[in-house]
Amino acid sequence: MTSPRERLAARQAELLKALLAGGDAPAGFDADRLRIEANVLWNKQSRLVAYLRPDLAEALGDRFGALFREYATSSPKTDAIRARAYADAFGAWLVERGEVPKPKRRLASRLRLRRN
Repeated sequence: MTSPRERLAARQAELLKALLAGGDAPAGFDADRLRIEANVLWNKQSRLVAYLRPDLAEALGDRFGALFREYATSSPKTDAIRARAYADAFGAWLVERGEVPKPKRRLASRLRLRRN
């Protein structure tokens, strides 16, 4: 049997998965309202990433939003990663997929330092 605290933590994890990683709405939550909230959160994160990495937003143009959503769904931001590091991780993901060219040396060394 689980404690009330463990049950609450499990419900919170379900809610976060629904909001940040495209998961199903937990029991007792309106799926349409959660989808709206998830869109608001993705748009907010997308704007912040575009602000922190305007090079990516410029290089991707209209594809930026869809690619960011794909990345954010598979790699939701947590409180363990700072916004700039998350934006840089998105950039590295784009390079790995061949969506943008490999960054110039200065940016590449900055990305390497952040991973260590």
